[in-house]
Amino acid sequence: MNVRLTKVALAIGAPLLALALAFAITSLVLLAAGDPVGEVWAQIISWPEARNQVNILNNATVLFLSGLAVSIGFRMNLFNIGVDGQYRVAVFAAAAVAGEGWLPGYLNTALAIVCAMLAGAAWAGIAGVLKATRGVSEVIATIMLNFIATALVAYLLAKVAVREEGSNVIGTAPVPEGSRIPGIQMWSDIPTEIYGFIVFAVLVGVAYWFTLNKTRFGFELRATGRSASAAVASGISVRRMTITTMMLSGAVAGLVGLPILFGTSPYNYGSTFQSGLGFAGIAIALLGRNHPVGIALGALLFAFLDEQSNPLQILVGVSPDIVAITQGVIVLTVVVSYELVRRYGARLEQRRVAAQLARESAAAKDPRPTTKEAAR
Repeated sequence: MNVRLTKVALAIGAPLLALALAFAITSLVLLAAGDPVGEVWAQIISWPEARNQVNILNNATVLFLSGLAVSIGFRMNLFNIGVDGQYRVAVFAAAAVAGEGWLPGYLNTALAIVCAMLAGAAWAGIAGVLKATRGVSEVIATIMLNFIATALVAYLLAKVAVREEGSNVIGTAPVPEGSRIPGIQMWSDIPTEIYGFIVFAVLVGVAYWFTLNKTRFGFELRATGRSASAAVASGISVRRMTITTMMLSGAVAGLVGLPILFGTSPYNYGSTFQSGLGFAGIAIALLGRNHPVGIALGALLFAFLDEQSNPLQILVGVSPDIVAITQGVIVLTVVVSYELVRRYGARLEQRRVAAQLARESAAAKDPRPTTKEAAR
């Protein structure tokens, strides 16, 4: 088989194997619980209605940005587990700035986006500095920063929030109407719209691919991730790359909550703002192998599972938490599947090299002239 086709097959085979293992293990869990396996999967894999399709795309937009943020760190062997805290700090900063309406129209939107990215970068930069200067594990640092971010944002929200009369819900001042990002009407017969921020998310994905694969900075980032000692020998500052990579990851994490902020009523950050958007990005980045297309497909898969699980309790009598089990198992099986495929690919490469060496050795021992030599 062609070497290029083999690599493509192995790249596709790893996530497919992970999904197959995840669905098999989830089916065993359903059987052990006495739940109808066939009915559950029939509901989950059924074609979603128009309204559900819009919800899937909207949720996938958020998860895609979360996966991109995590994957930037992964490309340098940095585990940014703090996307959840980084996006909280960032979306609060963006909501507070946008709610003030200091600039007109979309200038106010642009200012809020820049503030969100700066806030996310600064929060992630704390872990980067600790890693680069004190050797503190970025996993521990970012996990602890998640808790600090939750408490800090709750404290600041209580200071600046506007409380609705007759309600315990508090939130920042709403984004002015002229600064909101209009949605994309996918179907005229349903009111739900696709986040207009999806266009910006696609541009971020393209910028991620170009930066990582076509620029000197991207090369240095990937080189440092593969071998820090080799990077030092090449004149690359590992400290600088560590801090810069963490800040870049945090800047993208700062975008995670913005599709909801600018595209969903009540257009503010409050006590009811959607949580848990950061941790799913870890699984999605792993599933997508840190490639923007793979991350997009992983985000669509997770969003699809989330949306299709909502009616399970009513239609099948099974808790929708079974999808959370499936997603958790995917995280585990992804690691196992990629290792199995990597070892299989290594064996194939060894066999190919051995066969090539054998042919060259046989040709060297054969005294007969080659076809070209005979023609001469």
